[in-house]
Order: sequence, then C-alpha cells, then structure tokens
Amino acid sequence: MTFHNQNFARVLLAAILGLSLSACGGDDHDDRDEVADPGTPPTEPAPPAVAQGTRLQMAVLETTDLHANVLGYDYYKLAEDKSYGVDRTATLIANARRAFPNHVLLDNGDTIQGTALSDYQALVNPVQCADMIAIYRQMDALGVDAGTMGNHEFNYGLPYLSQITNVDFGLSGITKGTPQSNPAGAAQCAAPRFPFVSANVVSAASKAPIFKPYVILPKTFDATAPDGKTTQVTVNVGVIGFAPPPIMQWDKANLEGHVEVTGWKETAARYVPEMKTAGADIVVALAHGGIDMTTPYAPDMENGAGYLTEVPGIDVLLTGHQHQLFPNAAANSPFAGQPGVDPVKGLVNGVPAVQPGQWGNNLGVIGLTLAYDGGWQVQRDATVVQRVPTLLTAQNGATPATYVEPDLGTQQLVTGVHTATIDYVKTPIGRATFDLSTNFALVGDVSALQIVNMAQIDYLKTYIAANQPAYAGLPILSAAAPFKGGRNGPGDFTNVKQGDVAINNAADLYLYPNTLQVVRVTGNTVRQWLEKTAEQFNRIDPARTAVQPLIDTTFPTFNFDVLYAEGNALQYTIDITQPKGARITSLTYAGAPVQANDAYLVVTNNYRASGGGNFPGLEGGKGDIVLQAPDASRDVLINYIKAKKTLDLAQFGLDRSWRFAPVALAGPVVFNSIPGTLPLAQAHGVTNVTVHSTDLDPVTQLSAYRLQLAPQ
Repeated sequence: MTFHNQNFARVLLAAILGLSLSACGGDDHDDRDEVADPGTPPTEPAPPAVAQGTRLQMAVLETTDLHANVLGYDYYKLAEDKSYGVDRTATLIANARRAFPNHVLLDNGDTIQGTALSDYQALVNPVQCADMIAIYRQMDALGVDAGTMGNHEFNYGLPYLSQITNVDFGLSGITKGTPQSNPAGAAQCAAPRFPFVSANVVSAASKAPIFKPYVILPKTFDATAPDGKTTQVTVNVGVIGFAPPPIMQWDKANLEGHVEVTGWKETAARYVPEMKTAGADIVVALAHGGIDMTTPYAPDMENGAGYLTEVPGIDVLLTGHQHQLFPNAAANSPFAGQPGVDPVKGLVNGVPAVQPGQWGNNLGVIGLTLAYDGGWQVQRDATVVQRVPTLLTAQNGATPATYVEPDLGTQQLVTGVHTATIDYVKTPIGRATFDLSTNFALVGDVSALQIVNMAQIDYLKTYIAANQPAYAGLPILSAAAPFKGGRNGPGDFTNVKQGDVAINNAADLYLYPNTLQVVRVTGNTVRQWLEKTAEQFNRIDPARTAVQPLIDTTFPTFNFDVLYAEGNALQYTIDITQPKGARITSLTYAGAPVQANDAYLVVTNNYRASGGGNFPGLEGGKGDIVLQAPDASRDVLINYIKAKKTLDLAQFGLDRSWRFAPVALAGPVVFNSIPGTLPLAQAHGVTNVTVHSTDLDPVTQLSAYRLQLAPQ
C-alpha cells in the first residue's frame, strides 16, 4: 500500500468533518492489548514472522493539559462553553479512531487540576479510596493507553496523587490518601486501568522513579504485506514520561524531602536504550514541557521537551504545558525561528512533534508509516502532524464558529459530581456593589485585584500579631495578578458581577489552588520584581505613526503582579518607551522613594515564592521565605469576603498603585478586550482608554482599544 502525506491529510480531514458522531464508551478500552512492565519484553506468544517490506499506517493521538475540564462548562460563570471539554474531545477521538484504526491514545499530564470540580473532589468533598475521580473515569472509558504527570498533578499533594493513581510511591510518610479519604488504610484504591509513566520524578531516598519510568505497549495492528494482502502484526510502542523539573520550586511544600527531579536529556539517555533492548519498536516521549530551543539546554529548564529530540531513539515527541498549538504556520507563531524547529510541518530536529492546546480544545494526531526491514522503521518522509480542533471556523473568518457535538456517554459519566460542584460553588459568601473585572487589568483596572491584595495583607497582619511580633515594624506589600487576561478569548477574563458573591466568584478571582507564602525582600528586589512584571508590555516607540500592540502576548498575565500596600501607600510608574529592566521610573512607599536596602514583607503564593516565573531574587527558590502558610490563597480570600460581608467600589476597587509614565505618542498603541465594555473601565477609574476599532479579531473575538499616554 503506497502512502502519501497528501492522502493522509485528506483522510484525517474527512474524519473531522464528514463522519457521523457517536459515543465513545468502554468497549475500545476493553479490547486494548495488555501492557508489559517496563524493562520486560512482551509476554504474549511470538507473532508470526513479518515479511520484509510489510508496511502499516498508525497514529499517535495526544491529549494534554485537560485540567479537569470534564465538560465544556465554566463553573465560574455557571454556563456552558462549547469550545473545550473532554465531552467534545471524546468526539474528536472517535473520529480519529475511524480514520486510523491502528493507533495509541496518550495523555500528557496536567490532567487532574484546574476547575472548581477538581477542587471539589480533592479539597472540599475528598474523593474516597473506593471511587475514581471524574476525569480518570472518562479517560478510562475512552481507552487511554498511557498517561504521564504534569506539574499540576502535584498541587494536591503526594498522598492524594498516590490514592487516585493507585501507585505506592515507596516514600516514607506518604500513604494512599488521608485518614479522611482512606480511613481503613486500604492498599488498593480505585484508579484507571491505563498505566502512568514518569521517568524523572524520583524518590529522594532511593533515587528510583516513583512511577514506572516507561511502559511497552504491544499493539496488534493491521498491516499490508508485500503481496498486497492484509496481515496482523505486533508493534511494541514504548512510552516514556517526563515532568517539568521546576515542580520542585512550584510545589516545594508538597515535594521537598520526598522526591527529586532529574534532567530531560539525561533521563532520556538512560532509559531509551533500555526501552529498545526491552523490545520497543518505536519510542514516544510524553513530555510535559514546551518547545523552547532558543534557550540553551539546562537539566532543570521548564520547557525542555524539544531537547529530547537530541537523544537518539526517540521517534515521536508529544508536548504540552505551554497551552500552545504546534504545528503552527502563523507568521507570529511562538515557535517560528527556533533552531531546528519546523512549525509548519510539525518537526523538531526532524522528529514529529505536536502540542494540542489545552482543556481538550484540540486533539494531537501524528500519523506514521512504519516499514518492516528486520524491524519496524519509522518512515520520516511519510509523517503527518495534525492538530484536530474542537473549534472549527471558516477560513475567511466570516462564518460563525461551529463546534463538534459532545459525546453524551462521556458526559453521563460525570453528571453526579458536576451537579454537586455547581451546588457547592453557588454558596454565597458576601455581596459586592460593583463589578470585579480583569477586562482592563493590564491598563490599570484593579477592581478584581485589590480585594485579593487586601485579604492577603489582612491575613499576614493577623499572623504577625499572634505569632511573629518581631515583624510588626516591617512594611507589608501584597502581590496579585490577573490570572485571566483574555488569552483565550472573551471567556478568559474574570468578571464577577455586582450582587451576591459566591464561592465560584472567589474561585474566579483566584483561579489556582495556591497556598499563601511570605517573602522578606529588599527595596532593590521590589524594584526588580516590578521590572519583571513590566515585561508584560512591548517597548513602544513614541515617534512611530503605525499601530503598535501594547501587550507582549508571550508574557503570561499570571506573571503581571500588581504590588499593593495598605492605604495605597505603594506607588510606581511604568515607562513603556524604555527597554526591559529600565521601566520603573518612580517607586515610592508612604511618599518617600524606596531605597535599595529597605526591608519589606511581600505576601504572595507558593508558586512565586518558590521561584515560579523566575523573578529576580526569588528564582530557583532562593527567596527568604518567612512564612509558608497552611491556608490556601483562595480560602484566605473567601474568609476575608465573609468577614467584610459587603464590598463597595470606593473601599475595595479603586486603589491603583501604578500608572504608565506620560508620553506624547505619534501613533496608536492598542490592546484587545471584550467589545463594548469601555464604560466598565471608565467606572473603575481608567479614563485614558478609547475604542480603536469595533472589528473583532478573527481568532480571539476581541476588539481593539487605544491607550492614551499624553502628558496631563
């Protein structure tokens, strides 16, 4: 059978657009081949000899960064969202399976955390040892063949992870679950049938991986013999997993003393030859990290997945973590120009690679042709890398978006916990007399940030009074960031409407299940902290007459920390005409310039305090952490709102600590936000913004606003 890229692409497109939709139940899973233990050759009877020249087509299917989005539903807005959700990913998987009967389905991590539903199962009403979490229930029914760990798998702690995966980590003091979730101390807990692999998260004591480093999946595929007849063959698919090394910073409180993380390439170089010796015909790297080939390789780098292609023997690279789309042929693709990266064909150093977004909004598909020549060989010139999208739009952007239908069977698996989560998040905790929004947070609206900062300062003041009176004389600052800044369209902003404030609103204001931490810093570190946050903005040329975008979209908005002091005592100015590192042109506390050696306490979260975002003075977890609070940042916020009962704009939403430096501009500086919401910005004190265009961006569905910086 002759195989061509163009034909392969046509088959895939037909699968997406033309096939009827049906439920994906457990039958596919039950028919899967048995998984061999890592390092052990397959134990099935030896298959008949494969004739030289036999060929087959297969596909590697990938989900990544599902973040517990079991349904296309926004628990913060209590509304359906058709652009994501495993219920729609299930339809994509069904279609891809029809197109490619020979396939493996793999999950790349950041699976169990990310929604109010996942928090409900982990923290509010902990799932019992005998029960399976919702996302795993779906994945098990969908027939996932193997999965790996992302960074967010560790957010809820090692006992929880041990319980829900039913893996004994062999770590002192770490049990399967807690006395609350596993009161009988059962040795076996409910977990999906597919194996988990993670080669580089190892026991701090034994240095052995706490999960299987890899598995070998003996898959029975249909192939075409040289005489044109169909024959069945066995292909041993080796799957190895990698977590991002910075988890040791991001989840230091959960991991320190228990586990360590080894480097990307070093770990692969150890295990890939072993996998080949054990019988792997092809090796798939499940790498929960992004592609960053412009940064020199380091074993502890965050997005080192691309460097795995420099390890001989890896045939397929599945990536994630960045929440990006790869392949990406757009001129402004973040992967364009990276050494060794072909963002059009989807290759890294010639190895086929894919990254299918986040939340199940895309399915990654890598189509391969294998030819038998004394062993199965991947035909690199017959590889097609695709991202099968949930969201399908007309190429000219003029037709309204259409979506694949959800799979009803996949939805029904999680109906009970979905309903319970909705009931939970509707619980009122207070009342607001204004809208709390991040629509214009990147140009100065603090309405959704000030309440977080005030809650964190109040917590620290109470703690100091009760436990650390020696710190009472130090000024307190607080850091809060707009976690949702429009990156994924109109639904990706925080918008808590005036009226009752419920738990779902607090979760919208504080998106992640971080814990509160406090660092002691100098005035110089405060300045450098703010310089880092100011990298959110592109450098603006005031003499340029053409349109200039204000926002650097490669800079995550969750790193745009707004620092705040009680009584709005901290004030600073950002000059976006200056280069990075030289933009904070004025920085005062209580009306006096901040001096380099001044001492401050900054209330933040475990991610930032442990080095997340590589902020100066904190990178690598080197910051002076004076408090690792046992309380979740979100719970601190919830308790504060409960205590205050009513939030009004004047007291809780207008204390703006920063402004842009005034400058005369020859041309427009623009940014995108939700259409028609300028009155909201004006009500919140942002008066230097006008509408630039009402046309919608074809990708984000946002419209353009113009920032005025003329001297007053």
